[in-house]
Amino acid sequence: MRVKQVGLLVALAVALTGCEPERVVIEAGPAGFAGRHVGYSWLGEARGVPFEEASAFVEAMLELDENANITNARFLYFEKRDGYWTTRQSGNAYVSVDFSINPTPATLGSEYRAGRSMFTVYTASPMSFWAAAVSNDGVVAVRVSEPLTRFWHEMKFPPDFDFDQPISTLTLGSGLAVPTARSSGGAWLQPKSWDELADKYFFYYHDYSHVLRDHGIFEGISGESSIREFLSRMEIAFEENRPVAMPTRYGYFGIGGWVGNYAAIERYVTGRNAREFTSLVDWTAQRYAGSIDAQNRFGVDVVSGATRTAQNSVDAISGATVRVSRESTAYQRALVQAGILTESDVVIGRF
Repeated sequence: MRVKQVGLLVALAVALTGCEPERVVIEAGPAGFAGRHVGYSWLGEARGVPFEEASAFVEAMLELDENANITNARFLYFEKRDGYWTTRQSGNAYVSVDFSINPTPATLGSEYRAGRSMFTVYTASPMSFWAAAVSNDGVVAVRVSEPLTRFWHEMKFPPDFDFDQPISTLTLGSGLAVPTARSSGGAWLQPKSWDELADKYFFYYHDYSHVLRDHGIFEGISGESSIREFLSRMEIAFEENRPVAMPTRYGYFGIGGWVGNYAAIERYVTGRNAREFTSLVDWTAQRYAGSIDAQNRFGVDVVSGATRTAQNSVDAISGATVRVSRESTAYQRALVQAGILTESDVVIGRF
């Protein structure tokens, strides 16, 4: 059964997280809508999972002035990993490299199996993740979370490799870039066989691959850019055309993974009037016709996959892989707490 009162949601959040990240204390402002208002969306809500049993949730905190102008916004994605709560925005990771391993591709299909990987990575935020290292004898190891297939792509270059070759030579068919394992599920591009992408390279699988090179460390990289330039963006240096030994380093490309995505949402809503901007998604748009059922759930009963995900990245709300509808639910619940919406107005997004 859907929880009706946001105040109860806050209490449940406190009970659920225990001594985990501090919950916001909601205080009513001196007049009008002024104050901090918090809303939640959680994994499995559309299927009837109660908040206290959810293993992931989105928290939206809005600070409003007395006229309901949003003066500050914060969005956090919490999830339970190995019994502990963390946020996808934490950015923390453990990365190690075994240079003795030659990466092999994952097996696709109903019997999916991960291939061999040089890397061991533990992180709550694999989206837009990259890692690189150079051994003492000059062997280069690189791992990139490719956003369209959502597979880790690994490259291993010997010290005498011709690094002046263009990136366009790193096709799947060449064996120079190897999709070793899924970084997460729900990929936009789901080949049945790697042969379908054999003549393509991971920077240009599709026009949507622009998310790799529009912002961040790979900004401006093209198929004509050299592999040397690509590696240098990950702080790999060269002396006399030979890679210099480097300990493992990692980071996030594009707008910065989950940190960048949620920061983009925060910027998008700050400065708007909450009485006028009541949802991150314009549910009146034709593309969503018939996608919301009688229980106000989005994307549950629709046939077309095109209406199962609300991604507004083209509107600068977020990056390429945030569904937005679940963040919109949390946003609307904050407006319920502020007295701007009622629970019956809230669209339950996909989570």
